[in-house]
Amino acid sequence: MKYMHPRPSSIVAALYTARDLTVDVAILHGPSGCSFKHARLLEEDGMRVLTTSLADNEFIFGGQKPLEDVLRYAEDQFNPRRMAVIGTCVAMIIGEDLQSAIDSAGVTTPTIAVDIHAGYLENIAGVLATLEAACEAGWISGEELNRQRFVMEKANEVERLRGAASQAYIEPSRGDLKHIAAQRLIELSRSGKKGAAILNAKKETAYMFADELIALHDVCPDADITYIANLEQRGLPKTRRDAQRIYDEMVNRGLEIEAIGALDEYGANGVLLGKRLQEIAPAFALIAGVPHAIPPEYTRGIECFSVTNGPRQVGPLRAIGHQHVIVEIDLHPKTLGVRDIVESEFGAILRSLA
Repeated sequence: MKYMHPRPSSIVAALYTARDLTVDVAILHGPSGCSFKHARLLEEDGMRVLTTSLADNEFIFGGQKPLEDVLRYAEDQFNPRRMAVIGTCVAMIIGEDLQSAIDSAGVTTPTIAVDIHAGYLENIAGVLATLEAACEAGWISGEELNRQRFVMEKANEVERLRGAASQAYIEPSRGDLKHIAAQRLIELSRSGKKGAAILNAKKETAYMFADELIALHDVCPDADITYIANLEQRGLPKTRRDAQRIYDEMVNRGLEIEAIGALDEYGANGVLLGKRLQEIAPAFALIAGVPHAIPPEYTRGIECFSVTNGPRQVGPLRAIGHQHVIVEIDLHPKTLGVRDIVESEFGAILRSLA
């Protein structure tokens, strides 16, 4: 399918994957404006992002020397433990040999070359290109690489079936009024009916999506609600650390958590969560993060309160029968670089209505 609304970039996906591999310095080999917004955001998360700032003359004559210079600068200036050179559309079109530049630069820091561009329909190409280079360098095992391939394919499958890649164009929406949804959620929680609250979030976004569950518990501590979160200890180094921090904070704030799935398994988690919902048989469910991962046959008959950070996810969620859809705007920038749970807008409204 050709998408007519903007889609995530494989270059950006490669940058985020380098971050998850605890790369200290990533070098974008291309123009200074390439992926600049995400590069700046990632610097807030502790990874330096440099650019070779290729100019029009280097589009013709090549940019190996600028890349070698930036590699040496990065090693001298930052003393990194790991580096990654990430390709761009320009670097790939002019045929730059990233590995040759790494070898010629004379750096001693372990460094991987990620040959990638933004011309892939699916952004997981950037994830897999980075992981394959990391596996070749011995940074991850072949077993973990195969696991990552599986969970990425499942994430893609969910987006194609019920997500923002399910239609050629999806109208963005801000979702329901949060205070109306919050009033109804509190009403159900205090009615004595059985409920479920599920965190099925993608990586660092869980730092805010977790607050939706904590807020519900703060407001209705005695309600008959089962709390579930995808916080099992699997995945790349940063992913595991984030899961442990979030789990510990949720428990310290009074929640009893059932852990189902890991933070990178949000796409593969749907059937497991759906079967657990069938066992609980709740009248209502709060689902935060990637609610559409759960196939609709498992949520029929349940009054669903779904919280997403994607304005283009509102329509697809309503189409599969979720009655209340709430959007946390600008969630991702607010969760980069954090190490503690961040209060959500919907969580704040729930607390204000208590």
